[in-house]
Amino acid sequence: MTQQPGRLMLLDTASMYFRAFFGVPEILAPDGTTPVNAVRGLLDFITRLVDEYRPTDLVCCWDDDWRPQWRVDLVPTYKSHRVEEEVETAPDVEEVPDPLQVQVPIIRDVLAAYGIKVVGAPEAEADDVIGTLATGAGQPVDIVTGDRDLFQLVDDEADVRVLYIARGVGRHERVDNAWVRAKYDVEAAQYADFSTMRGDASDGLPGVKGVGEKTAATLLARHGDMAGIIAAAEDPDSGMGPGPRAKIKAAADYLAVAPEVVAVRRSLDLERTGFALPHSPADPDRLAELAERWGLDSPVERLNAVLATL
Repeated sequence: MTQQPGRLMLLDTASMYFRAFFGVPEILAPDGTTPVNAVRGLLDFITRLVDEYRPTDLVCCWDDDWRPQWRVDLVPTYKSHRVEEEVETAPDVEEVPDPLQVQVPIIRDVLAAYGIKVVGAPEAEADDVIGTLATGAGQPVDIVTGDRDLFQLVDDEADVRVLYIARGVGRHERVDNAWVRAKYDVEAAQYADFSTMRGDASDGLPGVKGVGEKTAATLLARHGDMAGIIAAAEDPDSGMGPGPRAKIKAAADYLAVAPEVVAVRRSLDLERTGFALPHSPADPDRLAELAERWGLDSPVERLNAVLATL
């Protein structure tokens, strides 16, 4: 009997701890000054997801660079509205609420005590780490995120799906190709081109002026991909209507660079070891110390209990 592969769960960690911070009421550590609601919320999110999906492998994917310069060089408005401070020799500082910022090192400490793998890469966002680890994983993959951009990674044949938490972890949606098609009238493989044309204000991507979701979907249905759409706009015999043709041609400069910005990278040089989800904390003494210091006893106990059942 052939042994079946396990299941890999990839967490868009910042997406999750931001949601935990804003979704869980403020809770202070025993010192009375340090908030820990994002830490507690993230641990409970992991507990719930692990309990429901029983992954054998789990990675907390990290934004080592939340706004890579190479993306900014291509589209200068990329995430520009979220910059708190520009830094010449390091990634720009993202605008993050102070009560959340102080919790990020605690999150890293707790994950390390558990032995849960954290993976980031220079000049890469967590999206790029996720794209690389999901591609050619050799096992089913669940991507946990509240970011629509990652719909481009959905691949039914490779058993890669997104657990979409925009409405909350407790109300998450399982996104496969049929879900993407029903929601946007495009295939998951077309989603990056769809997003490029539609634009995304939350990422500072203007899109093609005058082209919304319906027009973008229609163009992709007729011409397949961005290259086909651009070629059709340049071909007077393609049958493309004068309105869409004018809009695509007017956005030529944007369309020459934006697809590279929107596309999630899938070939970063990353190690693929140490992903096995521990059945018990790697450093129980350190975890106990952190739980006592930060008042994390309840969420730690809940996660420990679920890990022990794997």
